[in-house]
Amino acid sequence: MSKLDPVFLEVALQERSYQIAIGSHILAELFSRVERLLPGCRHLVMVVDEHLVGAIAHSMTDWCTAAGFRASVVAIPSGESSKSIGQLERIWSHLLEDRADRKSALVAIGGGVVGDLAGFAAATFVRGIPMIQIPTTLLAMVDSSVGGKTGINLPSAKNMVGAFWQPREVWIDLEHLDSLPVREYVSGLAEVVKYGMILDAKFFDWLETHAEALRSRDLEAVQEAVRASCQMKASVVEQDERETTGLRAILNYGHTFAHAIEAEAGYGRWLHGEAVSLGMHCAATLAAGLGMIDAGVVQRQSRLLDSLGLPVITQGLDPGRLYVRMQSDKKTEHGEVHFILPDRIGHVKSVHGIDRRVVIDLMASLLGG
Repeated sequence: MSKLDPVFLEVALQERSYQIAIGSHILAELFSRVERLLPGCRHLVMVVDEHLVGAIAHSMTDWCTAAGFRASVVAIPSGESSKSIGQLERIWSHLLEDRADRKSALVAIGGGVVGDLAGFAAATFVRGIPMIQIPTTLLAMVDSSVGGKTGINLPSAKNMVGAFWQPREVWIDLEHLDSLPVREYVSGLAEVVKYGMILDAKFFDWLETHAEALRSRDLEAVQEAVRASCQMKASVVEQDERETTGLRAILNYGHTFAHAIEAEAGYGRWLHGEAVSLGMHCAATLAAGLGMIDAGVVQRQSRLLDSLGLPVITQGLDPGRLYVRMQSDKKTEHGEVHFILPDRIGHVKSVHGIDRRVVIDLMASLLGG
């Protein structure tokens, strides 16, 4: 990708406010902001996806040294299985051995797994040290790097242990998307579609007309998709930072199904965005079955997902076991599963009290077999 000057967005959270920078070939200039961003900090620990250590971490370490920072690197194995107690303990131990203190900071460089894991480590080491998010996957750029959700998985449920810990800044360098495998890049587009479905019908229209440009990684189209997605995520987080009003739950559209799919299939079979795509199709189909939307909405969403290269149906999953997984979802209350369902493109509602058999039969038709 060519050089693209950054655009800046703000996540307005009073004393926890921060900026998101979105551009291409911008990391070197953004790094010059560290001293002003983290006054008094002279020690940076970079938590990096192991596949990026050679490509990014060495350059970052050189910049740190040149600027007078002490720096070290913790390499994290790729994949969802790294969001674990074992990897979290590795980071804590490294921080301790590297003489980290409250004037140290973490820099998370990688996808959502690294960001969530490093964020939880930052939130808990000496009861909290600052961090900077540098997401390198599309999915992390448009979703997990913004909003301060951090955490790890338990063997039977995703993201059940964690903390809210806002970054000091988020640096999104679209250059990283050049080297992403096709499947991983396309996976991130599911979260982009999510924003159109839950918040902005005009953005959904834009996605329909720019699907080919996005799939081919056209730089200007990608920057606009990332900007719009981050802006919508920021707006929701500003109104419901810690999920106390219920608004932030709309960001989980498709995720109740998706988290169950990921856990039941075994972490790694489906990329997160692929599972979200399957989950959004389940959610829209369920909404249509309940009379909340007509079949045309389901078809439009399905066509868009398909045009971006995302799955909408699969086979081989046990619907009864999936439902049991759903009962461990964070939105479940007293064993009753709450679903985020669309009532039109650009708007969703939280719905509960849906008969268990209805949900299981739907999953049998879309995910079983």
